[in-house]
Amino acid sequence: SCCSFPPRRNHFFPPESTDMQAPKLGNLSQSIAFDEYGQPFIILREQDKQKRLKGKDAHKANILAAKSVANILRSSLGPRGMDKILVSSDGDVTVTNDGATILQKMDVSHEIGKLLVELSKSQDDEIGDGTTGVVVLAGALLDEAEKLLDKGIHPIRIAQGFEDACEIAVKHLGDIADTVPWSEEKLDALYETAATTLGSKIISRFQKQMSEIAVNAVLSVADLKRKDVNFELIKVEGKVGGRLEDTMLVKGIVLDKEIAHSQMAKEIKDAKIAILTCPFEPPKPKTKHKIDISSAESYQNLYDREQKYFRDMVKKCKDSGATLVLCQWGFDDEATHLLMHNKLPAVRWVGGVEIELLAIATDARIVPRFEELDSSKLGTAGHVREISFGTDNDKMVVIEDCPNSKAVTVLIRGGNQMIIDEADRSLHDAMCVTRNLIRDNRIVYGGGAAEVACSLKISEYADSVSGIEQYAVRSFADALEQIPIALAANSGLKPIPTLASVRKAQIEKKSAKLGVDCMQRGTMDMKEQKVFETLIGKQQQMLLATQLVRMILKIDDIIQPSDKF
Repeated sequence: SCCSFPPRRNHFFPPESTDMQAPKLGNLSQSIAFDEYGQPFIILREQDKQKRLKGKDAHKANILAAKSVANILRSSLGPRGMDKILVSSDGDVTVTNDGATILQKMDVSHEIGKLLVELSKSQDDEIGDGTTGVVVLAGALLDEAEKLLDKGIHPIRIAQGFEDACEIAVKHLGDIADTVPWSEEKLDALYETAATTLGSKIISRFQKQMSEIAVNAVLSVADLKRKDVNFELIKVEGKVGGRLEDTMLVKGIVLDKEIAHSQMAKEIKDAKIAILTCPFEPPKPKTKHKIDISSAESYQNLYDREQKYFRDMVKKCKDSGATLVLCQWGFDDEATHLLMHNKLPAVRWVGGVEIELLAIATDARIVPRFEELDSSKLGTAGHVREISFGTDNDKMVVIEDCPNSKAVTVLIRGGNQMIIDEADRSLHDAMCVTRNLIRDNRIVYGGGAAEVACSLKISEYADSVSGIEQYAVRSFADALEQIPIALAANSGLKPIPTLASVRKAQIEKKSAKLGVDCMQRGTMDMKEQKVFETLIGKQQQMLLATQLVRMILKIDDIIQPSDKF
């Protein structure tokens, strides 16, 4: 040729040198990028130590994890649901069928499993009941979503269909809800709704008594004008021993303490109470100090001065007119002896929460210094007594007939601590349901009746949906039917025939009151069986479960350290 070109050099690769070596890359080709000179660079550090799930694999893994958690709670649903025993790492044993408690104690480590724990906690914080049902419903929705994913439907279209169906369900619940009239004279509706909540609990044998305790406790502290309930005013104390039916509601405060001296009065009528947050002891300098005592006279002077402090303190209490002293701090034998000789009963080491409740209940003022103590700061109570339990000489102080009955105490008795803890959780659920009914007195019927009614309504709505969302809407209806199926299975009934008979009865009678007869009382009418649930609780269940499922369906990529797999 007439002209020759120099041999072409490849300038894309750097010359061999130790500094310019490309870094060692892992096995994730999709995470490698090249610059304009062909040099590779790292996007994810330590790629070889990480694993990644994408697309359908990620969806399947997430759904499997969530379904595994939901299936654990499935057998605990309903009045015949089973209890779980959970043993912590330090050997503490918990027996419960409360959904939120089971999930919190399980120590779930999977990220999607933790979302279900949060879901149950949200239901517990907002409503206080339905914590098992909301997780079972979320598991059923994810099960249906998995079938739709296998058909090739996009997860966002599935989530949109679920949202539309949930909206119809929540609206239909409002349409089929009944309003239960109640007043302070007529509380039957509140008792019956609280009894439904307690039906699945360990204390269901004493359903009537416990529901009355829960309702009366809530009404004692409720502000009916504002429709608000302050649960901090309801104190729950448990004492091992006695029988569960010995549980009682005290219109006042119960302190797990005893009168400071065995010879002090154990029962005080029309008590005037001084509440102190200052200790019964001589003042101590905050700086370092040292006292040199060189003679017996010096020691006697010191002792006399100390005695004078004690005498002045007791005199101030006595002069104020107090007949009972409650102190946040301890006091030594000298102070106890002087109080006893002055016939002034006292209780020491009263906790901060109890101090506040006592001040509210007795109309007392908390006194931080003895100099401020006078008759205007005292509280009053009609009856103060010390009660003993069993042969171990366990004692408690009961303060009753307080002028302000806005603070009450539920004293739970039981054969062991596990029963007391479960009774505490059960009563808390019943109190929450009562509070919800005070806020909004609309109810729907239990036993799966509301779910079957919503399922029928959504199936009817699905016929009017055009597009691929119709599959998701129908799947939502199928998922709702998993609640009555679980109720029937846990009650020892045949699930599918039982569901079919409930559906048939609801369609024929056009009634949303017909559900699964879990207790086999011979009628499917939940109104007759007095099985009620609050409307806001049921609506919240569906909304929370749908939101969670939508969140899980939107996750399509998981990058984790390899030791997580």
